Amino acid sequence: MRPHPGGFRYHRESHRVSSYYKVCQPLRSPQACAKSRDLCPAASAEGRGQEGTGWWPLANAPDPSGSLLPPAQGCGASGSGELAIAVALLSTRERRVLTATPSRLAVPLPADIISTVEFNHTGELLATGDKGGRVVIFQREPESKNAPHSQGEYDVYSTFQSHEPEFDYLKSLEIEEKINKIKWLPQQNAAHSLLSTNDKTIKLWKITERDKRPEGYNLKDEEGKLKDLSTVTSLQVPVLKPMDLMVEVSPRRIFANGHTYHINSISVNSDCETYMSADDLRINLWHLAITDRSFNIVDIKPANMEDLTEVITASEFHPHHCNLFVYSSSKGSLRLCDMRAAALCDKHSKLFEEPEDPSNRSFFSEIISSVSDVKFSHSGRYMLTRDYLTVKVWDLNMEARPIETYQVHDYLRSKLCSLYENDCIFDKFECAWNGSDSVIMTGAYNNFFRMFDRNTKRDVTLEASRESSKPRAVLKPRRVCVGGKRRRDDISVDSLDFTKKILHTAWHPAENIIAIAATNNLYIFQDKVNSDMH
Repeated sequence: MRPHPGGFRYHRESHRVSSYYKVCQPLRSPQACAKSRDLCPAASAEGRGQEGTGWWPLANAPDPSGSLLPPAQGCGASGSGELAIAVALLSTRERRVLTATPSRLAVPLPADIISTVEFNHTGELLATGDKGGRVVIFQREPESKNAPHSQGEYDVYSTFQSHEPEFDYLKSLEIEEKINKIKWLPQQNAAHSLLSTNDKTIKLWKITERDKRPEGYNLKDEEGKLKDLSTVTSLQVPVLKPMDLMVEVSPRRIFANGHTYHINSISVNSDCETYMSADDLRINLWHLAITDRSFNIVDIKPANMEDLTEVITASEFHPHHCNLFVYSSSKGSLRLCDMRAAALCDKHSKLFEEPEDPSNRSFFSEIISSVSDVKFSHSGRYMLTRDYLTVKVWDLNMEARPIETYQVHDYLRSKLCSLYENDCIFDKFECAWNGSDSVIMTGAYNNFFRMFDRNTKRDVTLEASRESSKPRAVLKPRRVCVGGKRRRDDISVDSLDFTKKILHTAWHPAENIIAIAATNNLYIFQDKVNSDMH
């Protein structure tokens, strides 16, 4: 197999397409490529003294009548000069910490690490999946009568084991139980339904409530055993009596044997009847009622695996048009496909790709340009993508380049060599829209997460940590500086903890409530004021 920095290798023993960068000796020294490429000068302007912004916990919320904070300034963020961080929707609220598992270890167990977060379509339920194959569902409690202006809190609603570790004896392949993605189905009746998937198997789960039990059977006793018919001398009408609320989770469908490679994304169609699942080289279309067959709608596997140059990284259906979907690749391109054109969408309808600046070309260019997540806006007009250093907004009517580009942590551009050595450069960050498509959010290192207001072009960096979770404490904007003069609360780029990373985020579909997964902790933030902007 010839070494090529931009190629990919197919591991036959694991049936997974993985990056080839770490396998071969680089053709060119990464240190030489990144030499004198520090493109993140520290912002020189002084801050304006306000240390509170943003969000705080759902519990113990102070009076929501407070006003918006004056702007503050950050260091090391996108743009130059003074940065106003007080985004319109960010008005003092702290956050509440929810832990899906009882572990309190300094170093969490691998099985406890949260691997996906997803709100349902109303935002009343929030599901998390972890590497141990468990799904924890949180339900939003009703608003308190004593504080009608405060939002309801999220409490544990149900916990169940979705996937178990398996072993494929025919391929000598171990299939781990990690939950890769969770997607809620639109609610059709009193029950809720969701799809969860690990690397190989997708399962459809039904969540129902039961708060009444039947009593007064004619042929059964109180324990449910059949009576002796000779003892039945009269007939009675069974009645329903109240009981403690019981949440039942039952598997309805199991969609297996559809993928040779590891599933990286699933997406439910707007027709509420079909969904698609994507792995490294193929995308399959499933019907929710049929488990034994699926239709292959995208296949980029070459005849010779030596010719493989890119893989599929994410995919999603259009929110309104059931025939449209998009998938992203490791080369940083997006392909919009129309299922009306052909059964196999091997020819895309539109290709969204930004031309590369030759002056910024380096050894790491192809790695950091790989798209790790793609999300349609709620309106369906725009697409949001995340690569290693930036988030980009694309207009479906303009393929040449994104209409907006936001730097997430450009101060890491000078650290790409060390990030390559510790494999952090291959981390896959997710991104999210707010309910009105006016603000976008994504994660970063050191338990930081970033928000960008598309209207004002302002941004803010906040931290999800236990240390700042005291009741009524205000979340402070965090600033990362590359060098030079630092203020007291500034953080040096050299002191960032790359083991603490915010990979998975979700935004309430209608309100200013966000969920942040930080290792084995789930943080739920909410805006202080019940805003009408959404």
